[in-house]
Amino acid sequence: MADKPKIGFIGLGIMGRPMTKHLLNAGYEVVVHDINRDAVKEIVDAGAEEANACAEVAEKSDLIITMVPDSPDVQAAALGEGGIIEGVREGATYVDMSTIAPSVSVEVGEEMAKKGVKCLDGPVSGGDVGAQNAALSIMVGGDEESYEFVRPIFEVMGNPVLCGPLGSGQIVKACNQVLVAVTIAGVSEAITLGAKAGVDPINIVKVLGGGLARCGILENRGERMVNGDFDPGFRIRLHYKDLNIIMKTGNDYQVPLPVTSVVHELFNTAMVKDRSELDHSGLLTVIEDMAGIQARTKS
Repeated sequence: MADKPKIGFIGLGIMGRPMTKHLLNAGYEVVVHDINRDAVKEIVDAGAEEANACAEVAEKSDLIITMVPDSPDVQAAALGEGGIIEGVREGATYVDMSTIAPSVSVEVGEEMAKKGVKCLDGPVSGGDVGAQNAALSIMVGGDEESYEFVRPIFEVMGNPVLCGPLGSGQIVKACNQVLVAVTIAGVSEAITLGAKAGVDPINIVKVLGGGLARCGILENRGERMVNGDFDPGFRIRLHYKDLNIIMKTGNDYQVPLPVTSVVHELFNTAMVKDRSELDHSGLLTVIEDMAGIQARTKS
């Protein structure tokens, strides 16, 4: 154990819990913190140590990871009262694996650097299934030395790629979320069109999944969509948050995002219709509403 850094993990949601369990199973000592007491108990029962605040996590850890919902949550956990920066030691490493604005990753990194802390951003893709199977795509921003130090830990949870300097991981994650959102919208339209024309939507999923149109959405969500199973792996409100970041990032870099802007409005419609807690594949219900049909399998 001595040659392995002690890891602090903050944020034990749908993604954070399985990620933390993989670290424990790989033999790492892990200190955890979350406002959800049931989630903390689950991970402590699996072998982790509990901390009562982000600062305490940092005090006890060589490497601190955050996996929280949004930019303000990262700012609070890292820089706020009782935050990581109050307890972190010089020479420690901080990795934020949340999906946030690239500018916030840079801001937090600059503040941590003043205390001699190395920083990486490492947002992920793969959803709850990827987290459970240790098959996440991990998009990393930061310097190569820090990346190589953390890489064995990333590899316990998935497949990391160093994308560039700090903030680059968030840029690539934004690109990822563009494709995922647009693909969900396309799959939803295809399923709804076929269903309204009289084809059992499960057959649409099976056929499209075997040709050039095959994709992760069809593979991981297609059958669930046509069964009306929208239990969240990644909630609509979180993807809508990501799309807000994407639209701002496009504006910052003067990149038109015409297709993404339409899908952004579809997700906004889902939010207005109080579907924020559905899985993001629940965007299908918005398209169904427009078509006046419920595209569910008959088999």
